[in-house]
Amino acid sequence: MPNPFALTKSMEGDVAVISLDGYLDAHTAPQFEAAIQDEMDGGHTRIVVDCAPLTYISSAGLGVFMSFVEELREQDGDIKICALQPKVQSTFEVLGFAEIFDICDTRQEAVARFDEPHAATVGEG
Repeated sequence: MPNPFALTKSMEGDVAVISLDGYLDAHTAPQFEAAIQDEMDGGHTRIVVDCAPLTYISSAGLGVFMSFVEELREQDGDIKICALQPKVQSTFEVLGFAEIFDICDTRQEAVARFDEPHAATVGEG
């Protein structure tokens, strides 16, 4: 039986929130990729990915983040990641994602970060 995966989308002000639940791997990464592309096609370049219920992420899932971040930042947007479980967070940290992405403890913090001055963005300065 395949591992369960669910994705939900919502808006908080002008910030698109994508919540990931379960296993993000090679089989489910295309759903995540399509969700980000849909937001961009809709003009949303400020995206928070809420990983609170995410229990596993593979290199395919991580690749989705990498494939969009540069394009979003070129459009004055970004991907912010929040609520990582310890196992998933350690994967992000080992691979250096904490240096590339703004990783927040809560969804509220991640959404609020979009209203902070640009100098606070990870990777700039």
